[in-house]
Amino acid sequence: MRHLNTPSLALGRQSLQDAMLRLGWAPSPIFDAELALGELLVNAWRHGNTPAPVLQILAISPITLRVSVFDESPVIPHPCTPSLLAESGRGLQLVEGLTSRWGVEPQKRGKAVWFECDRDAA
Repeated sequence: MRHLNTPSLALGRQSLQDAMLRLGWAPSPIFDAELALGELLVNAWRHGNTPAPVLQILAISPITLRVSVFDESPVIPHPCTPSLLAESGRGLQLVEGLTSRWGVEPQKRGKAVWFECDRDAA
């Protein structure tokens, strides 16, 4: 398990890439996971009003990796269907398309938004 407390998108992506490479993941699912992580971090900054979200990377089985981003907002995110011309609003749809599953866990303070990647689904 690895915890990072940083607002750095580059450092978060690098930590995820390092963890997945150590576990023997191929480049394509690593890239997908990095994109999904980027969406969750940006959402934590923008909607969670959290300047330094906490990132947790956890191998929960030999084939499944869980990535969680903790923010301080209790508001539970929901995917929406933005208009064709909208400049935002597609992030959770992207996370859903790039990962095996995702969800939200309320915390004492705020929430954790997470996604899981299964190696056999990659």
